[in-house]
Amino acid sequence: MKALRFHQFGKPGEVLQLEALDLPPLADGQVQLKILAAPLNPADLNFIEGTYGVKPELPAMPGIEGCGEVVESRHPGFAPGDRAILLRRAGTWASHVQLDGGHLFRLPDGIDPQQAAMLKVNPATAWRLLTGFETALPGSWVVQNAANSAVGRCVIVLAKSLGIRTMNLVRRPEVRDELLALGADQVLVEGDGTVDEAKAALGRERAALAFNCVGGESALRLMNLLAPGGIHVTYGAMARRPVTVPNGLLIFKDLQFRGLWITRWIEDASADELQEVYGELADLMAAGTLTLPVDSIFGLGQAGEALARVAGGERNGKVLFVP
Repeated sequence: MKALRFHQFGKPGEVLQLEALDLPPLADGQVQLKILAAPLNPADLNFIEGTYGVKPELPAMPGIEGCGEVVESRHPGFAPGDRAILLRRAGTWASHVQLDGGHLFRLPDGIDPQQAAMLKVNPATAWRLLTGFETALPGSWVVQNAANSAVGRCVIVLAKSLGIRTMNLVRRPEVRDELLALGADQVLVEGDGTVDEAKAALGRERAALAFNCVGGESALRLMNLLAPGGIHVTYGAMARRPVTVPNGLLIFKDLQFRGLWITRWIEDASADELQEVYGELADLMAAGTLTLPVDSIFGLGQAGEALARVAGGERNGKVLFVP
């Protein structure tokens, strides 16, 4: 097999190396997959830099999600030719991986492998945001920032299927029409007057849930659009600025502040819950209801170009490795 590995933490473009490795014989219960596609996620870059929530033993292989085809199986639930996504970190920036079959979700027929490669993290994060903290009633509002992100897009699509309305904050006006076409109810460009504009659009209503992946002033705007007792969930920190809560919002609105790390949920959820959630998301993806844009595709030997694309200007979707 070939895999991208790093022997020390640092800038991904400087520490990643493409290496040839030998796979050991499969143990009972294990499955070997040929990787068909694997995205480059911000968490992967933090993992390589050593700034992620957990640090691996070195040398290590990045890649928190991906789609593969079974080459060999010693697990009763998988046979050669089956396609699956990985529910545990297994270093998907590689040509092949092998792991316990209990850490895989077998895909239904009809899903494009590039779409399936992005199923584990962002769609599941959106699903948990909408269903894991408070049950938003049909017709109620949720508000989110970075609505043009992969999670934000999934929130829009899934909320629409649940009958929930979305107030979406973005940085660029040119993405507005695209998000409205996805099913967004309101799309506003963030600025000094955003809160007043959003309140005018909401009328007398306020959101029960707010989803923050930016921090700083953007997170504060979401707080001001929540109803009393509303829940503010942080799942990312794009601005790398803290969530600062004014005393008045705690005292007079009694807001609740929560966090979501989808990796922790996957580790703690039961096998039945994982099968149920990913089964529903996979069906939506197979039907074409849930799709995520792909910006560009690179081979493992083009890691430098792929990383440059991720770090570059505005992208229209995910960057993928297709070994």
